[in-house]
Amino acid sequence: MTGDAMGSGRRVVPFTDGWTVDSTGQPSRAVDLPHDAMLAEPRSATAPSGSHGAYFPGGRYRYRKVWQAPADVAAQRLSLRFEGVAGRTRVRVNDVDAATWDSTYREVEVPLGGLVRAGAENVIEVDVDNSAQPNSRWYTGSGIYRMVWLEAVPAIHVDRHGITLTTHRSGSDATVRVGVPVLGDSEDGDVVSAALFDAGVTVARATGSVAHGVAHLELVVPQATFWSAERPHLYELALRLARHGRELDAVTLRTGLRAIEIGPEFGLRVNDETVLLRGACVHHDNGVLGAATFRAAEFRRARLLKDAGYNAVRSAHNPLSRDFLDACDEIGLYVVDELTDVWFRPKTAFDGADRFAETWRADARSMVRKDRLHPSVIMYSIGNENAETSTADGVAVARDLRAFVHDLDADRAVTAGVNFMLNAMAARTGMNADTTPPKADGAQNRPSWISSTMINAIANRLGRLTQLLSRLPGADRATRDVMAELDVAGYNYAWSRYEADGGRYPTRVILGTESLFGELPEIWSRVERLPQVIGDFAWTGWDYLGETGIGTWEYDAGRRSSLLAKPYPALVAGSGAFDITGVPGAPLALQRAVWGLASVPAIMVRPVDLTGAKVQRTSWRSSDAVASWSWSGCEGRVAEIEVYSADESVELLLNGRRVGRRPAGPRAGFVARFRVPYEPGELVAVGYRDGRETGRSSLRSAGAVSLRLRSEAAAIEADGDDLAFVWLELADEHGEVEMCATDTVSLTVTGSARLAGFGSAAPATEESFADAEHTTYRGRALAILRAGRGTGETEIEATGAHFGSDRLLVQVIEPHQIRALG
Repeated sequence: MTGDAMGSGRRVVPFTDGWTVDSTGQPSRAVDLPHDAMLAEPRSATAPSGSHGAYFPGGRYRYRKVWQAPADVAAQRLSLRFEGVAGRTRVRVNDVDAATWDSTYREVEVPLGGLVRAGAENVIEVDVDNSAQPNSRWYTGSGIYRMVWLEAVPAIHVDRHGITLTTHRSGSDATVRVGVPVLGDSEDGDVVSAALFDAGVTVARATGSVAHGVAHLELVVPQATFWSAERPHLYELALRLARHGRELDAVTLRTGLRAIEIGPEFGLRVNDETVLLRGACVHHDNGVLGAATFRAAEFRRARLLKDAGYNAVRSAHNPLSRDFLDACDEIGLYVVDELTDVWFRPKTAFDGADRFAETWRADARSMVRKDRLHPSVIMYSIGNENAETSTADGVAVARDLRAFVHDLDADRAVTAGVNFMLNAMAARTGMNADTTPPKADGAQNRPSWISSTMINAIANRLGRLTQLLSRLPGADRATRDVMAELDVAGYNYAWSRYEADGGRYPTRVILGTESLFGELPEIWSRVERLPQVIGDFAWTGWDYLGETGIGTWEYDAGRRSSLLAKPYPALVAGSGAFDITGVPGAPLALQRAVWGLASVPAIMVRPVDLTGAKVQRTSWRSSDAVASWSWSGCEGRVAEIEVYSADESVELLLNGRRVGRRPAGPRAGFVARFRVPYEPGELVAVGYRDGRETGRSSLRSAGAVSLRLRSEAAAIEADGDDLAFVWLELADEHGEVEMCATDTVSLTVTGSARLAGFGSAAPATEESFADAEHTTYRGRALAILRAGRGTGETEIEATGAHFGSDRLLVQVIEPHQIRALG
């Protein structure tokens, strides 16, 4: 919306194009939002973010947009809604301060009343200071990394972000109670009418009068179709505000109807059906796009996670984007949305612990107002591994947070991820004796040595011994008070307590909020057996930037490091079931086998080109094996093969010859292991139960390899934000990728789309995702194209130094609908 008439009705439009940004030492450049300003910065071993922030420097950025306001702007109440800005933020409109805040994950509405000049140019400036590093235990990105919307609403209007909805199930029918707040000079005689549509057909109607600024309506839906992750059915709810028959405002939204019960006797029920949460923890970055949040990327992640067998995600450790929640609604994923990683004790020098007391209410309100119309959100988490919870002050914070969240949304349970060993050590050493909020000065705000990071390093060294330590009486004493304040007790890395705590605390409902892949066989047997344990979330479902190398297996790295984090140029955590580009690995194969979702054995092979090299393992990755039998130049080397299966046994064949038969299933930890000299050809795994074959799978070696382009979609929409994910693969004519082939590839993109990010899943690199040249890793790289506003063909040309070149056309088509703020 640049200069068009706005009229008196509601309009919500993206405010994302036509911006410029400049930073210290960098010239002003044109950008479209969302934009991660940190991604193009030069990394270095001395960068202040260190391993936490993937060795990015951080900085200060000045965004600027000149906006031609319509002549009739005075007829509307205008505001800008920022979904997320990473850094201390100040918004100025025509040189007048409009808003300031300092919370990376909080949505902020900036009213523009009295600041905008009608029918004239207006200058919007957003100053973002993210120079204080490290600001988190992971990569946050910088700048305006999520969507910005221009909202124009009538003087008297429905508060779209304040609507509440609860569903009560009675057999096949549903009663839906809707609370509709009205802002402006509403009168008690004003009326709100509601209509619920299912595929365009009206299934329920209701009307309510506004009283004291809110209307309460009740819709009865016969033979309702209830939402669940297994059947993600959505309705459309249309609300109309009127006075004496004249429409004042109208709002339309999508939502789902579902009923949730949680109890120790039966666990979690969704629509009267018991559900076990097969969960993935996910961070907020999108790999080679950095922190920039694009709807297409969020939907892609959600779709791949769902297709892999997950039915739930935990947003570790900050609220999910609106786009990810929309994806979970449509695709079908349960969500535990998490507020924060930090309370009043810092984990890094500039993580906001000094501001927690002043900001948590605004942050929690923002999260709940965003979430409560999403049927996918079934639970809120108010924190993660906050050692303060071992103290009376920390327990009081948990009590206040839970009460605050329930005041806003009584329909959803509250949990928190509690680390038993961390709390026990904190209580024993008295680290929390001084509960005075720390100061903002980084020199006086040093994190305690007892932190999540240190506990992770200790746990990695101790391995299974951490489960023994978590079972000690001191761990129970340091956690029982905070657990009593939660609706659902979140256990981080303490699954060995499940049975004993079920007896000790019979009213406690337990959720495994964080766990290691390799321990899933033992964890899941308890989840299935104990009704009060409702699921498990693995760290992590999708790899992420920062916290470098906690899940990366290193070869010939010299003396073992005393810490988990890997030095520069390490870039990614390395702990995902999917890597940052979306390629799954052995941890996912293990999960699918344990969950009983794999119909055939899954063959994984450890890097044959590294056979014999000394390896430094990490507990945060169960195996570094990949699904490939293409290891050119490794003939004769011993290949270590892992076959994941719930079958009783697995037989392995190489080029038609029997290699052997090994136990699988629960008694073997769901994995059969083989060793055989590598030779090209076909590797086949056959599963057996009761002496009968249940299924087979195979891997084949690549033939003659060349550089090949492959797009995940043939067309993208010309809405300025849609994305095409284009694979660059060193593969043969059948698409088999060669693991030992490497090439440095340059890209040229012509047409209405442009390059948004280009990179690989390499655990360590000095190359930038913002450049048009990158080196493949294990035969692959990923280019992401961002659509413009024009339609037509976009051509991407890739030229390699060793394996030739290839071209690909991507169609950019008309948008099928105008996107609006969810």
